[in-house]
Amino acid sequence: MQSSVAERRPQSFERVLSSMCTEPHPAARRAAERFLATNPGDPATYATIAALEREAVAGLAEVTGLTGVVADADPESLAAHGYVTSGGTESNVQAVRSARDRADTGASGDPVVVAPESAHFSFHKAASVLGVELRTVPTDADGRADVDAAAAALDGDAVLLVGVAGTTEYGRVDPIPALADLAVDAGVPLHVDAAWGGFHLPFSDHDWGFAVDGVDTVTVDPHKVGRAAVPAGGLLARDRGALDALAIDTPYLETASQASLTGTRSGAGVASAAAAMEELWRDGYRAEYERASDVAEWLAGELHGRGLRVVDPELPLVAFDLPDATFEAVRERGWRLSRTGADEARIVVMPHVSRASLTAFLEDVDDLL
Repeated sequence: MQSSVAERRPQSFERVLSSMCTEPHPAARRAAERFLATNPGDPATYATIAALEREAVAGLAEVTGLTGVVADADPESLAAHGYVTSGGTESNVQAVRSARDRADTGASGDPVVVAPESAHFSFHKAASVLGVELRTVPTDADGRADVDAAAAALDGDAVLLVGVAGTTEYGRVDPIPALADLAVDAGVPLHVDAAWGGFHLPFSDHDWGFAVDGVDTVTVDPHKVGRAAVPAGGLLARDRGALDALAIDTPYLETASQASLTGTRSGAGVASAAAAMEELWRDGYRAEYERASDVAEWLAGELHGRGLRVVDPELPLVAFDLPDATFEAVRERGWRLSRTGADEARIVVMPHVSRASLTAFLEDVDDLL
């Protein structure tokens, strides 16, 4: 007989190696519980969670560099430039929708979104839902967007160019400044998907966010490295017009309009994002980036020393060849491990992934090899 819900417990993160979600910060967990039943989709009624969303957006604006390009960078002003979404998929769909609705191409066919083949699968969803053509271009030998290929794909039907700052499979950062130059020349916005990488990148030497001229919108997820509770994504825009393009009238609510894709949504994600950033920005996130990067480099060296081919990590994500039989066997021992499209094993060094847990993983690999 199946046990009751009250008797069940969520899976431990101890052996979860490929997920881009992690244990929420304790402050984020407490905030999520307190604001679980509030609705940021009706901000005039739920004023406290609306204020917390403004704080969360202000925090994400600092993370992405938006604060430096908005003249009046108080939370009230920044609230017009972003909102807390349900995650990267919603943020990316909304970025495509905003670009499509702002475009004036006179195109005879479907509007075109140009993205590298490494782009997240959410862009395929966006294309299907929004009736746009997703035109994917190759990546270079290192897994980053090929700028020349992107330039060749941009034509009069294009409404958006996409760059990725922390690809899902390899943690690669596209050449965002070069893509931004292409976008400006083509007269289209550039959207940067930094859903996973966004909380690492401020402490790296990459140019990736709103400090790069030409970046129009950015996806960044607090519920990943940001350590907010799931679901908590973020969509930010350089100009409020990108969010205004998403707004629809909501005549039966106290608030006249809303830009979010979902209507009613729990305040848990909003409150937890605000709480996590209050606790961790900047020093806590910097420390995690340095820890995770050190662990990723160490893991890559250990795997290489075992004669396994390793993709050199850029952000704290390690992809490597692992024989099929060994891959299946470590999964049978409880390790939650996934593969890239090219069949490498993939480990994401999230806050719960430690050198100790990876040492135990390597011991199993040694035993099986």
